[in-house]
Amino acid sequence: MTQLDIVLPVYNEAHVLAGSVEQLRGYLQDSGFPYTWRIVIADNASTDGTLAAAHSLEDRFDDVAALHLPQKGRGRALRKAWLESEADAACFMDVDLSTDLDALLPLARAVLEEGYDVATGSRMTRGSQITRSLRREITSRGLITLIKLLFWSKLSDTQCGFKAITRQAARELVPRIENEEWFFDTELLLLAEKGGYRVKDVPVRWIEDTDTRVNVVKTVLEDLSGLLRMRLRRIPRRGDEPSL
Repeated sequence: MTQLDIVLPVYNEAHVLAGSVEQLRGYLQDSGFPYTWRIVIADNASTDGTLAAAHSLEDRFDDVAALHLPQKGRGRALRKAWLESEADAACFMDVDLSTDLDALLPLARAVLEEGYDVATGSRMTRGSQITRSLRREITSRGLITLIKLLFWSKLSDTQCGFKAITRQAARELVPRIENEEWFFDTELLLLAEKGGYRVKDVPVRWIEDTDTRVNVVKTVLEDLSGLLRMRLRRIPRRGDEPSL
């Protein structure tokens, strides 16, 4: 049966991890989700009780797995979880569950049935509904406008923490991603779009988490640096040898 790994990258989330995993499991069980699934908690160097909480959940539930990385970096956690996955496709979502879970099925279906290589939640495409601060709105729209200008891109939202990828596309694309932190998402989508992979935008309902671990200023600077690096590099086409 078709299987999907659902990765939750976490850093110092002990206070919300159990509740989020239980909510996600309940949704998957009650909604009649049509694919076999596994929740993978990817802890990246947490300094609180996150890892212990992850192992506790792993012990309680057969459909939950935990892995640990000794270094910080959401991209680093996704790299390990995705490349080690044997599922037909893998996705990830932020542990705060800011994105409404009703978008999970269309996200998964895009890569498991519709022939897309990558699917990404979009807060800025037709049908999306968002609740967030004016500062976050301006920052996000400014970034995507810059991406469109620099790369002639059709992407509508690169940073929504809600993405899926086929196992084959992950094997081909992830080794080409240089960033190990927050720019990982944007780099993945640009490599996919410009490399000849099929990418689908999935509209989502999204509510900003005020308890976010994201440092907006640091992330913006990381994004600008990453975009400059991407603009100066040759983006390989599908079928080219990956850069290891």
